[in-house]
Amino acid sequence: MAALSYLFALSLLCFSLAAQALNTPDPKCSATNDHGSDLQVFHVYSPCSPFRPAQTLSWEEDVLQTLAKDQARLQFLASLAGAKKSIVPIASGRQIIQSPTYIVRAKIGTPPQTLLMAVDTSNDAAWVPCNGCVGCSSNVFNSLKSTTFKSVGCGAPQCKQAPNPSCLGSTCSFNMTYGGSSIASNLSTDTLTLANDVVPAYTFGCIQKTTGSSVPPQGLLGLGRGPLSLLSQTQNLYKSTFSYCLPGYKSLNFSGSLRLGTVGQPIKIKYTPLLKNPRRASLYYVNLNAIRVGRRIVDIPPSALAFNPTTGAGTVIDSGTVFTRLVTPAYEAVRNEFRRRVGRKLPVTTLGGFDTCYTAPIVVPTITFMFTGMNVTLPADNVVIRSTAGSTTCLAMAAAPDNVNSVLNVIANMQQQNHRVLIDVPNSRLGVAREQCT
Repeated sequence: MAALSYLFALSLLCFSLAAQALNTPDPKCSATNDHGSDLQVFHVYSPCSPFRPAQTLSWEEDVLQTLAKDQARLQFLASLAGAKKSIVPIASGRQIIQSPTYIVRAKIGTPPQTLLMAVDTSNDAAWVPCNGCVGCSSNVFNSLKSTTFKSVGCGAPQCKQAPNPSCLGSTCSFNMTYGGSSIASNLSTDTLTLANDVVPAYTFGCIQKTTGSSVPPQGLLGLGRGPLSLLSQTQNLYKSTFSYCLPGYKSLNFSGSLRLGTVGQPIKIKYTPLLKNPRRASLYYVNLNAIRVGRRIVDIPPSALAFNPTTGAGTVIDSGTVFTRLVTPAYEAVRNEFRRRVGRKLPVTTLGGFDTCYTAPIVVPTITFMFTGMNVTLPADNVVIRSTAGSTTCLAMAAAPDNVNSVLNVIANMQQQNHRVLIDVPNSRLGVAREQCT
């Protein structure tokens, strides 16, 4: 009996120590790691993220789910690129889900309340779930506890800048769609704190009701070029300049960074001009002139890469889409040369939307995006995805789906990982430099 009691006590001690270990916060996740105007950027599956899956998915399940979410993201971008208002078309019979995959720590209110907000370079206004919200997550911003919170009146200039504004009594409200979700918000102002920077009277949407599952649980910080974006509201502070480095999927325990303002930006960096689509000026269009696979520039019809503001055609840099999508003629040219360089004798398999996968070891050729004034050569980690066991390797790009605007090329976040992407709006340019995110 004494031995059994000893074993039982030892088991309880081990269980207690394990529970304490699980509840001990990772020092890498601490808010003290935000410095000055540098914010940590976590991948959504990072141990620091509350949005990581509750259950571990197999590699195949993870890839297929990510592809499904990317389809919706592309549909969202296509709606922004065209001549229509920024309303996402809802396809019949399918759920449209958007998946912002990187988050930063932001604080709102006085005293500050911390939220992990998704960062999105293709959206403008910020919005957060607020107290009393119907359909929101349990982690909301409580406006009643902030001494600096104010509602924006219908006559305020910001009201005209909100998407689809309306008046609810004397308060300015707006409705919008995001992926498969609808959002009803009251336009509000409060103090926004990013790292050590305090932005008073920041305008954002205080969500009162949402439907669907596409809305980021703790809100979104828009990094586009519209009037309610972070860039527009902090012009005096950040000079409409920022850069980011996104950590790779394999680096779940470290974070990248969102660098705000002109100070500390890389000096040795090449630029390409930013292009403007007057129908949706927030998107970051660039001129993609050609694509090289290995040493060969592949044969792509000029029309597949040409910028056309009327149709929304062209190439955008986007932080929310995971895998790069190219219009069909461009993708097929890249894919065919990729297959040729890997070796025609190796059998090619498919996985979901990926049509170029291998179950044997391969030598991955580089892929170079040739922009006006700048070439970006991607190493293997930005070109292919590999299963955890390494038994399957897929080209991590695909053709633009037929059911969305098929004329839009999207350079996605997997191809941007471990690169510093610098956006300099006053000088209308975008720079890229290789950088290991730590």
